[in-house]
Amino acid sequence: MALLLNVVTWIWGDKYGEHYVRRLRDGVARNLKQPHRFIVVSDRLDRPLIAKQKIYWDRDEELRKIPGCLCRLRMFDRDWQYWAGFEEGDRIVSIDLDAVITGPLDDLFDRDEFTILSNVNTTNPCPYNGSVFMWRAGTHADVWTDFSLDAVKRVPFHAFPDDQGWFWHKIPKAREFGPATGVYGFKKKGWPSGDALPANAKIVAFPGWRDPEKFVHLDWIKEHWC
Repeated sequence: MALLLNVVTWIWGDKYGEHYVRRLRDGVARNLKQPHRFIVVSDRLDRPLIAKQKIYWDRDEELRKIPGCLCRLRMFDRDWQYWAGFEEGDRIVSIDLDAVITGPLDDLFDRDEFTILSNVNTTNPCPYNGSVFMWRAGTHADVWTDFSLDAVKRVPFHAFPDDQGWFWHKIPKAREFGPATGVYGFKKKGWPSGDALPANAKIVAFPGWRDPEKFVHLDWIKEHWC
């Protein structure tokens, strides 16, 4: 079987509505020409999610209840990858549910090493931001096997322990997604002055309090997300 590109997003709790799933799925479909799976991981069976594949995962409830997106570290569990249908070597791309896809993705995801959105945090000294990251199935399994709530609390963190701080601890020399590759944090470091979409933008993440739903008056949000 040929190795596949898997685009994964997670939805748990009640913060986001189903339209976030549809808009991310449609944005990926418009901008990714190669064969791929769009996968939604959810903690609820009753969500009528629109995806090529929905994964129901009701374990790790303790991790879902605390801030920091620590439950997403489960994706590095090789047993979980096998259970979810990933072949060793498949590319896995994790994208936050509220990201806006604004440009072609094929070249962006043509890489092997662990790569993560970097250098967009404002006050958090951690250089990584978990809005967008990717790696190959079967690699960096220690991200999960070495993880525990006690272990992550011993790693330097900003407001609370989170997945991006753990990534920094486990993979301190990751490749970078950022403005040079067309991946931006909206109004974060590297974003030009003003609200206009940068010419090379492919993905715009909305970390922190920001949310594309608050900016639907902008033309590029209307074009690429609404």
